[in-house]
Amino acid sequence: MNSYKVHHVRMLSPTAFIVRFDRKHLQFTPGQYVSVGVENDQQAREYSIYSAVDDPYLEILVKEVENGIVSKRLRKLKAGDILRVNGPMGSFANNISDDSSFRLFVASGSGISPFHSIVKSGQLANYQLVHGVKSKVDAYESSAYSSGKYVLCTSRENSGDFNGRVSDYLRKQQLPQDTQAYLCGNCDMIFEVYDILTDKGISVENIHSEVYF
Repeated sequence: MNSYKVHHVRMLSPTAFIVRFDRKHLQFTPGQYVSVGVENDQQAREYSIYSAVDDPYLEILVKEVENGIVSKRLRKLKAGDILRVNGPMGSFANNISDDSSFRLFVASGSGISPFHSIVKSGQLANYQLVHGVKSKVDAYESSAYSSGKYVLCTSRENSGDFNGRVSDYLRKQQLPQDTQAYLCGNCDMIFEVYDILTDKGISVENIHSEVYF
């Protein structure tokens, strides 16, 4: 792995934060991920890149896990600390191009990270991002998305755009059958949404998924 210097850690909620660090001319495609660990520590985890392709730095979105090792160590980072970074890797969204096709992005929790990179990297005019969280505090930097393009689904409080899970929201929507769908989050959400979309006539070839922990 290569060494990258930390710029800062930015808290988004009591348990979620952004780590910004050197880019060192690393090239990536929006939707790819990197393996990240703290210097002199053999533990590493994979995180989707949160920043845009033209940003002069790299960012990852981290959700602190109660019994996690790496996430707790990343939260304690200070400016100047060193990360071990390997990548980029993955082909989740390699076929996305800047055209007029409708794209449905579905995320649960910190699975929104690759979609933040995709949207901030281009000028996608025809997309909708459906984000499922427990409460509004986890609507990570939702102002980054164009007005009307972001739908917040809150399952434990009536504080978002829709009270319930993303699957509950999608069941009520009419979607074009040529929709290109991208799903990122926990496996239960992905399996459930996959079935909903295919029941609506969307081809399996048009559904792309990545499990995010």
